[in-house]
Amino acid sequence: MRLVKISKTLSLLALPAVLATCALAQDHPNVQPSVVRDQLANQAPGASQPPPAAPKAPAPKPVAKPKAPAQAALPTPVAPTAEKAAQEKAPVRRDPFDTLLYKAKAGNAPPENLPPGKAGLVVGTLRIDGIVHGSEGMIAIVSNPQQRVYFLREGDKLYDGSVEHITLEAISFHEIGKDAFGKPLEHEVTKRLYPTPGE
Repeated sequence: MRLVKISKTLSLLALPAVLATCALAQDHPNVQPSVVRDQLANQAPGASQPPPAAPKAPAPKPVAKPKAPAQAALPTPVAPTAEKAAQEKAPVRRDPFDTLLYKAKAGNAPPENLPPGKAGLVVGTLRIDGIVHGSEGMIAIVSNPQQRVYFLREGDKLYDGSVEHITLEAISFHEIGKDAFGKPLEHEVTKRLYPTPGE
């Protein structure tokens, strides 16, 4: 009976030491369990002493976690650059309803250094300003994007084709180009003097 009372008294006296140790463990998470066990063992025999506010033993230095070899090898600034490169090189989706022929025309812009005169005219960029009937046949008056005016007759050679036929309403060109796969492509293009909306 007396032994039970003594053990209760000891447990009540040891309780503040355990609470102080737990508080210390929360403040210093790197404290080893063996240090806490040693402190509890030291407190049990000297239960009559008041519990210390905090142990004076220096806390062990925190152990640095080793980095993975892949993370250590890569420098930090590379990651934003890689993300930017991925965003810049994002694939452009093609409209499934566009034909490859129109896509090839849009992608093949006329070269900057075109030859002078009629030989430098690109069929796709010509605007028909008028058509007249001359003594030697039909003459088409056209202008290029630089607002230069040219007179075309049947058989004239252009940069990417030739003039096939001229009527009072339209001009037919034989255009030579390449499709989206780089294969040669020839087709006839008709440009009207007064195009209807949508042409």
